[in-house]
Amino acid sequence: MRTHQAFRFALDPSPRVERALASHVGARRFAFNGGLALVKARLDAHARGEAVAVPWTLPALRREWNRAKEALAPWWREHSKEAYASGLAGLADALRNWRDSRHGRRKGRRMGFPRFRKKGRGRESVGFTTGAIRVDDQSPVVLPRIGRVRTHEPTTKLLARLRSGTARILRATVSREGGRWFVSFACEVEREPGTPRRPETVVGVDAGVRHLAVLSTGETVPNPRPLQRALKRIARLNRELARRQPGSRNRAKTRRRLARLHAHLAHIQQDAWHRLTTRLARTYGTVVVERLHVAGMLRNRRLSRALADTVLAELRRQLTYRTVWYGSHLVEADPFYPSSKTCSRCRTVKETLPLWERTFRCDACGLVRDRDENAARNLAALAVAVAGSGPETENARGRDVRPTARRAVPEETGSPQGEAPAARTP
Repeated sequence: MRTHQAFRFALDPSPRVERALASHVGARRFAFNGGLALVKARLDAHARGEAVAVPWTLPALRREWNRAKEALAPWWREHSKEAYASGLAGLADALRNWRDSRHGRRKGRRMGFPRFRKKGRGRESVGFTTGAIRVDDQSPVVLPRIGRVRTHEPTTKLLARLRSGTARILRATVSREGGRWFVSFACEVEREPGTPRRPETVVGVDAGVRHLAVLSTGETVPNPRPLQRALKRIARLNRELARRQPGSRNRAKTRRRLARLHAHLAHIQQDAWHRLTTRLARTYGTVVVERLHVAGMLRNRRLSRALADTVLAELRRQLTYRTVWYGSHLVEADPFYPSSKTCSRCRTVKETLPLWERTFRCDACGLVRDRDENAARNLAALAVAVAGSGPETENARGRDVRPTARRAVPEETGSPQGEAPAARTP
C-alpha cells in the first residue's frame, strides 16, 4: 500500500547554518512580496484600460520573476532557486484560493486578497523539491545550498526506509516555530497493510472539553489542557511585553519567550492527540466519530478558549490517515446527529439538553448515564448501518487511491428497541 507520510525532526543548526536558514526564509518572503506587488500593479493598469497580462498562475509568476530578478535581487544566487519558487508557489495558491472563494468554488469563510508578508509575522517556512535533499549517517539532514544540518533526534526511522527502498522523499519543508527550527520530509511510503488487534470491535469516540475523549467502552481520556494551566504565565509575559520599548532588544527577547511558550503548549496538545489516535487505530476495527462544525463552535465566547485549547478537529483529521495505515475503518456521524440527546438504550430523543447538564436521564426508560459516555455509545451504534451494507471492495478508483471515511446516516441506526451495540469487550 502506497501512501504519503511526513517525517518531522527538530534541527540543531550551528550559528552559520541558522543564518543561512533565516536568509532562505527571507528570500521566500521577498519573492512572495515582489510577485504580489507586480500583480497589484498589473491589476491597477488593467483597471485603467491598459492591455497588460496579469500573472495568476505559478508558471506566469516564474516567467516574470526570471525577467526581473537581476534588477530586483542581484543577490539571488546566494540562495537556492527553490526559496524563490516556494514564495511564488505560495502566492499562486493564495491567488487561486481568493478567486475560488470569490466565485463560490471554495468552502469555508470567504478569503481576502493576499497581503504582503512581514518579517517575524505569520508562519516562517521555505520548501525544497529539487536539489541535494537527503538523509545520511554522516550528518542527519542535507539541504540545497545550506548543506549539512544536525538534528536533535535520530533520523534512523526515515533512513532505514530510504535504504530499504520503501520510502522516497518528495519535498522538504524547513520552518521556524517558537524560535526553533524544524524540517518536515514529505515522503511516498510503501506500507504493509496493518491489522488492528480487535478487528471486529466497534468503538465510538466522543471528543469534548472536560475530557479529551470518552469512549463507548466507558474509558475517559484526560485532557492535558496546556493553555488553561499556562494562562498566568502567558498573562505575565504579555504584561512584560507591553512594558518593553518598541524596537528594543528586551522586547524581542520577551517576544521569543512568549512564542516558545505557545509552541510548547501546542506540542503538548498535539502529542496527546497523536497518542490517542494511534491507540484507537491500532486497537479497534471500526472507529466512529462526529464531524463537528468547529468554526461555528468557536463563535461561543464562553467556550472558545477551551475549544481552542482542545483542538477538537485533530481527532478526525488524524484518524483519517491512521485508520488507513493500520487497517481499521473510520465512520463519521453527521454534524446534526443528536448523539448527546438520544438515549443509548431505548433510542428516545430528548427535545433539549443544556450543556451544563452532564448526566443524561431518560424520561422513557429511566436510564441514567454520563452524558459523554451516552453520546459515545450512540456513535458506536452508527457503525451497524455501515457494517450492514457489506465490506468495502476495490473499485475503479484503484488500490493506490486514498479512500475517504465512510459516513453514517442517522436514520439507518437500526431498531429503536434494545441496547445500542457499543464496543464489544473481549
